[in-house]
Amino acid sequence: MTSRRKFVRTSLLTGLSAAALPAVAQAALPVAAPTAWKHWVWINPDSKDTAPQLAARYRKYYEAGIRGIFFEKDSEKHFRAAKAQKLEAHHWIWTMNRGEKTLLQAHPEWYAVSRNGQSCATHPPYVDYYRWLCPSREEVKQYLEQDYAAALKKDYVDGIHLDYVRFCDVILPVNLWDKYKIVQTSELPEYDFCYCAVCKAAYKAEYGLDIDTVQYPEASPSWRAFRYERVNEVVRRLTNVAKSYKKPITAAVFPTPDIAHRNVKQDWVNWNISGVCPMIYHGFYKENVTWIGQATKEGVQALNGKFPLYAGLFLPDFRNDAEVQQGIENALRNGAAGVSLFGDVSDGTLAALKTASTKVPRRS
Repeated sequence: MTSRRKFVRTSLLTGLSAAALPAVAQAALPVAAPTAWKHWVWINPDSKDTAPQLAARYRKYYEAGIRGIFFEKDSEKHFRAAKAQKLEAHHWIWTMNRGEKTLLQAHPEWYAVSRNGQSCATHPPYVDYYRWLCPSREEVKQYLEQDYAAALKKDYVDGIHLDYVRFCDVILPVNLWDKYKIVQTSELPEYDFCYCAVCKAAYKAEYGLDIDTVQYPEASPSWRAFRYERVNEVVRRLTNVAKSYKKPITAAVFPTPDIAHRNVKQDWVNWNISGVCPMIYHGFYKENVTWIGQATKEGVQALNGKFPLYAGLFLPDFRNDAEVQQGIENALRNGAAGVSLFGDVSDGTLAALKTASTKVPRRS
């Protein structure tokens, strides 16, 4: 499967309240109070890695303060090698963005439909692998439950990590507008989802409104809240699957509650999972390293202790290791329980992580 960040990563490196939102009713998975920073790494495992290479790499990770890895592919070799070095090994799985050929061919009707009536099955927005499922369909939720259960039942998998658990980006990070020759100061119909028959019927049943008769559906508070709850329900169902296996469930999400609501109809503050990794990729939003602290603070305050927040950092956005250290410190000082790193985790990165973790005292 294409790397989850290929879309934004390639683009950047080549050019590089809502109020009263629906709450999730299910209880969160138990989360023990940490006694030290808990750091993570996102990795797409390479089948060519040898056992000695993995042992050395993961030992260095642990020594630097990393305690868990989100593996994008199911590689028993990598999972067990990480666990042998006292790291948690979690399976990182795409959720709503699912472009498997077998699924596309078997169930094109499961895919989300834009406001201008085009299905992701035949007209993917932005890039070819953007194939978004409709979260309102019961068949989709059952399919995802089965998929995640298949991962969770494996003894070498310590937990699952949700990704793309949202709608398609109705507004891209500003740094991508030039790349795709788009100005998204408003919600354009070809990127606004989902307007399939199932979503329309469910919305009408709940709110008594036909969304096709609303002049500006993108401005409707109830239509927005309805779509937040569609994804919330998917998360609720997958959380129950994780609970049944007594394993944690985390998620990669957009950087702040406001950006998540506005850009991708994602309401992660109202989830009840084991932890969240907001992708606070400052370069994507043309912000400097200081913004990492501000974004972290917004998320931590909104969560109010519900579950830990691990600030996601995009290493190619940093000019040097000193900036990496500064970014980590900004996150930790503003309430993050740790950070999650994406990119080339070099020895310099590990040194920056270790130094930052030492400089910032862990709050009880």
